[in-house]
Amino acid sequence: MIHRRRTAMAAFLLPAIAVYGVFMIYPLARGVYLSFTDSLGGPRADFVGLDQYSAMLDKPAVTAALWHTVLYAAVVVIMQNALGLLFASMLFRRPRVRRALSVVLLTPTLISPMMAAFIWSYLFAPSGGINALLGVLGLDGLQHVWLGDPSTALYAVAAVNIWMFAGYSCAIFLASYLNMPTELLDAAAVDGATGWRRFRSVEWPLLAPALTVNVTLSLIGSLKVFEFPLVLTNGGPAGSTDTLTLLVYRNVFGGGKFAFGVAVSVLLLVTVVVLSSATSSLLRLRERRI
Repeated sequence: MIHRRRTAMAAFLLPAIAVYGVFMIYPLARGVYLSFTDSLGGPRADFVGLDQYSAMLDKPAVTAALWHTVLYAAVVVIMQNALGLLFASMLFRRPRVRRALSVVLLTPTLISPMMAAFIWSYLFAPSGGINALLGVLGLDGLQHVWLGDPSTALYAVAAVNIWMFAGYSCAIFLASYLNMPTELLDAAAVDGATGWRRFRSVEWPLLAPALTVNVTLSLIGSLKVFEFPLVLTNGGPAGSTDTLTLLVYRNVFGGGKFAFGVAVSVLLLVTVVVLSSATSSLLRLRERRI
């Protein structure tokens, strides 16, 4: 009986495993192999060992792109989750408007990233919506060339990412809020725990699983960002918004350095796996301690 059940389970799992192997495992293994060759994207590929990775060490553009990618991810993860948590806390305390405002906050996630980037490219333009609004408010001194200044371009691109997905983080935090034991919250109110004290002592520990999910998802998504820097700045000005994904795109599809671009993609993969795994593990450890 047990043997028959295991056979049936294997029969159901085999098609899924085959599809996953063909469309995920094989392309990944093939990509890693090509990063050790001099392939130009055609059938011919001679093994060259670590030459592509050595070339990466000699290119400051790769180091700069790695730094921009990590900095971008840090800004997005912190701000997106801080805003999501703030909105969720406010909506939890205002049940009458919760549904309507939740829909409003989630609306940006329904727009394609490419469309959102084109919309914000107009808003960030020197004569665009943001500078025009500042002019109307009499804040002409704050007007700026947001995407044309290397000191602000990366943060402007990150702001678009935050705007688009803060509502998604809010939804996850709000779901955790709504699942909190009402008895515990009532007991905290009876004990006089209100405001910041209630949040720090009661709500924040109960939000630990939601925080782990939100931070992990936003970290992975921001490390792999592509559409926003491509459309808004294309890596400029002066390479200040170049990311690893843009380097992969340029080298694989237009730079004539296919194997080098694949090697950069492997570097991106390692960066995503290491950072997301370490962050998730630390947050899971925090959950167990709480």
